[in-house]
Amino acid sequence: MVTGHGADDAVVARGWQATRAFFDRPVDEKLTAGMPYPGYPYGYSPVKGETLAASLGDATPADLKETFSFGPSAFNRLDHKPADDAEAFVFSANPWPVGGDDFRAAVMAYYREMSALAGRIMRFFALALDLPETHFDRFIDHEASALRLLNYPDLVEDPVPGQLRAGVHSDYGSLTILMQEDAPGGLEVKGLDGAWHKVPATPGSFVINIGDLMQRWTNDLWKSTLHRVTIPPRDIGRSARRQSMAFFHQPNWDAEIACIETCLAPGESAKYPPVGSGEYLASKFRSTVSKA
Repeated sequence: MVTGHGADDAVVARGWQATRAFFDRPVDEKLTAGMPYPGYPYGYSPVKGETLAASLGDATPADLKETFSFGPSAFNRLDHKPADDAEAFVFSANPWPVGGDDFRAAVMAYYREMSALAGRIMRFFALALDLPETHFDRFIDHEASALRLLNYPDLVEDPVPGQLRAGVHSDYGSLTILMQEDAPGGLEVKGLDGAWHKVPATPGSFVINIGDLMQRWTNDLWKSTLHRVTIPPRDIGRSARRQSMAFFHQPNWDAEIACIETCLAPGESAKYPPVGSGEYLASKFRSTVSKA
């Protein structure tokens, strides 16, 4: 968790409020920004529209959440001609809700603020890995990051066995910056002890997750964070609605993610072959489509 991060409080507050207002809209209005087809990376996805645990190969019931996501094409990069299917996927067009201009402006400003924060964090990461401070700059100067807004509504039915608000998963990119609120049925991370630990919602802080690509980059020196969002008790006597905003920092779509030399012990070999950032992201997106 980070504090003293320098993110603009007013921008963060407007993004949060706009997200709340969007999820308060009727479903038919939210669906004007619906994903064009299952597995599309951006737009609105209703409750049970996704199964995050599938990204790890686990067969579980669909997640009890709704989401709205957008990516780099929101920032006028549609004039760039994709070189392959992976790039075309990452730079897909972003659906936006009808009558949502204020919402769009607020969440795009939040994206920019999180992008700047991610760049600062990546410089700290470089120093921690005994690299020049600017080592990662060339990998993220045309980032393929996405912002996902999440709403976990009050439960209106009993979950089926194995169902969660967000199934066990790790994030796909370099790092994730998460803003969350203090609500029942919250975020848990799996520790090195194998147990699940609640993550406190500390005002003014962001939760930082290491992603799968950073784990590959560091040859498992840094582990991607397994996490989940749990089902709240049914008898708590108050609303269990929960909102969060997750900025998924993703290196440039064409960046090659190969083992960093400082992460290899003498005589050690890389555990993973090099992989393209965009290709890896596209494969992960498509694996999470709900079959419900």
